[in-house]
Amino acid sequence: MRRHLAAIGALLALTVSAVASAPASASAPVQRPSIALPPLDPALLRATIADLPNATVTGALVNVTGSAGQWSGTSGVRDVVTRRTVQADGNFRIGSISKVFTAVVLLQLAAEGKVDLDQSVQHYLPGLLPAAYPAISVRELLNHTSGLPDATLGEGDAQWFADHRFDSWTPRQIVADAVSHPMKFAPGTEQDYNGTNYYVAGLLVERLTGHTYAHEVRQRVIEPLNLRDTYVLDRHDPRLPGEHAHGYVAVTEDGSTVLRDVSEQSPYPWAEGGLISNSADLRTFLTAIFQGRLVPASELGEMFTVPDVPYLGTDNCVIGPEAGHACYSAGLMKTTMPNGLTAWGKTGSRPGYTSGLFATRDLSRVLVYSLNPTGNKDGSEAPYIQKIAAAVLDPDLLTGD
Repeated sequence: MRRHLAAIGALLALTVSAVASAPASASAPVQRPSIALPPLDPALLRATIADLPNATVTGALVNVTGSAGQWSGTSGVRDVVTRRTVQADGNFRIGSISKVFTAVVLLQLAAEGKVDLDQSVQHYLPGLLPAAYPAISVRELLNHTSGLPDATLGEGDAQWFADHRFDSWTPRQIVADAVSHPMKFAPGTEQDYNGTNYYVAGLLVERLTGHTYAHEVRQRVIEPLNLRDTYVLDRHDPRLPGEHAHGYVAVTEDGSTVLRDVSEQSPYPWAEGGLISNSADLRTFLTAIFQGRLVPASELGEMFTVPDVPYLGTDNCVIGPEAGHACYSAGLMKTTMPNGLTAWGKTGSRPGYTSGLFATRDLSRVLVYSLNPTGNKDGSEAPYIQKIAAAVLDPDLLTGD
């Protein structure tokens, strides 16, 4: 059981630092999973978040819906001072789940004939990338096979973030920092999960439309779906609107560990990781994607297509019969549990907040969770995510059956 849980954690939890695959021309049809969904066990679900708050996680919410059953629960506190309890409908910073919104907008533009996924980024954004770089296609941005290097701006330990949480950088500054380094690999030959891709994707949205990224997300996603608690804020606006659990990072002051409230922080990660939402809005969003109501059929297959390339590194894509193979599509990731059940979705993290959004392809089970970890994206909350994922999708991992 420990081995299985570690594998789930590597796939689901380590993306806070941020499995079978199909050929690039294939897409996943809407069909019931070949593996029977396990029944929901309320007691098991409650146990996954039962001991909060503690030094690692101050609060959590879990929301499970779908035709195969529903369950919702919270644990811990939304404020360590007032000790008020976590709200099931509270807002939170969704981190890299923002990438799904970005992918949806670009795929809509592709369906409208405004961008060719096989055309190079350099064609649409001349001068953004170094002249020495090879051509990188728009599709390679979206499925993390571009080979672009990582940016280092905004990275630091918990104390650094607590002191600099209002600092911000423009997308072009982030990209310029990243491309001061050499390419990781030739485009299209490997996969490596990398936020640089989605800063470039956001800039591409703005170049193609003549509007801000925020405007396009609001017009194309937020307003059509009536997502009342989803926000794309300016990088100088640190608010977390609406009711929400506070986020904290643990720092050392005068020899003691204390919690610094980082609920307010710059959302400069933008198209890569800057959005705010809640469980109800995210469930509505993912449902609309899966049902083909956001991305036209001509492009929807991109979101359920994993490129046939190896995965670089050991941070993701490490379990299942094709461990070490790519597991990201355009905007989503494919997760196959040890019992064979497959879910599609995305994880996200910002200091003080870690969340996930996953569903079976037929929407018979939809999972949204949000935790408030104190470790500044160090992955210390991984055991909770492992248990939540197992309880929802593969409970035998917890029961030992």
